[in-house]
Amino acid sequence: MPKLIEGKDIELLCCKSLPLAVYREVAAHLQQVEGVETGLIPQQSQQFDYNESQVGSLWIQFSTAADATARERVEQILAYYSNRYAPWEALN
Repeated sequence: MPKLIEGKDIELLCCKSLPLAVYREVAAHLQQVEGVETGLIPQQSQQFDYNESQVGSLWIQFSTAADATARERVEQILAYYSNRYAPWEALN
């Protein structure tokens, strides 16, 4: 679960059909951006569906060190994966 930064919001995104390995790749890619914390939340469904991801969502949190350039870079990374796989769905 995310390490909460006082006064900062967490963005939750999901892509239901995205494979676990790609979620991990996205998280690793995002963590290279200065001021960005990210991680994965496991799938909470009680029923297995082969077409659903093993990941429930990806969380992203910006620290005070994240400037406009960092936020723009995160948007670019998410857009790349969205264009390649499927659109992200905001959960919050």
